[in-house]
Parts: sequence; structure tokens; C-alpha cells
Amino acid sequence: MVDHRRQWPITDDLAALRENIQRYAVQAGLTGPRLDDLVIAANEAAINVLEHGGGAGTLAISCDGGVVAVDVADHVGALPPGAVPGERPGGRADRGFGLWLMGELCDSVTIDQIPGQSTVRLFMRVDGGDPPAGGGAASLRGAHWA
Repeated sequence: MVDHRRQWPITDDLAALRENIQRYAVQAGLTGPRLDDLVIAANEAAINVLEHGGGAGTLAISCDGGVVAVDVADHVGALPPGAVPGERPGGRADRGFGLWLMGELCDSVTIDQIPGQSTVRLFMRVDGGDPPAGGGAASLRGAHWA
């Protein structure tokens, strides 16, 4: 697949956003549980934008070198790098599981922050192989890469 980056606004129409993500990811070669995991993680990131990131943002998706990347950006910039927890949040909290879940579902998750914008980047290898090179928080089903 030739990479054609696609971008959509994040609105309360999450069903349409999920359909767009799924359509792109299928064309990139993701299938089965890995496809489902990416859609769920991207949906969770979009929900976080609506609830904590100013209520609006953008979602961009691209594929390069067999890695599908989903960038979810807000318009507040309050989410700092390194905020993806390595372990499941404990206690009786009924919130705070979103970032952890993204880390569990995707091959890698990073967060970039600039004034007025935080961007969560979700990575999923099409072939399920090694993680993409780069820094930031990374998780593969709970195991962190150095």
C-alpha cells in the first residue's frame, strides 16, 4: 500500500471515525484481532480528546514500512509525554484506564506535547513483528521495550 495520510476531525460521531480508521487499516493490511485492537485504542484516544482535551481535535492515520500509525491530537496540551502507565491502574477507580488500555492493545504508544496540543501516537505493525524504532513509552501486551 502506498502511504496516503488521512485526517479527520474528532467529533461526537465516533462511529464514523471508527469506520474511517477500520477502512484505512484494512487497506494497510491489518486484520483480525490486531485490527480490532487498533480501532478500540484509537476510539479510546478520541474519547479522551472529547472528555479531557478541549472537546475537539484531529485524528490522522498513515502507514509507512508496514507500521500503521494513528495520531490523535487535542487542543489543550495537558497530556505529558510518559503518561502511559506500564501497569494496570489499581484501586477502585472507575476512570483512568484509557491510556493503559491503549498501551496494552497497540505495539507502541507515545505522547508528544507542545504548547496547546498533546498528541497520542498509536503504532501497530501490520505483520505483528518487532516494534517501530523510536523513543517514548512503548508496550506490547504489557511488556516494555528498552
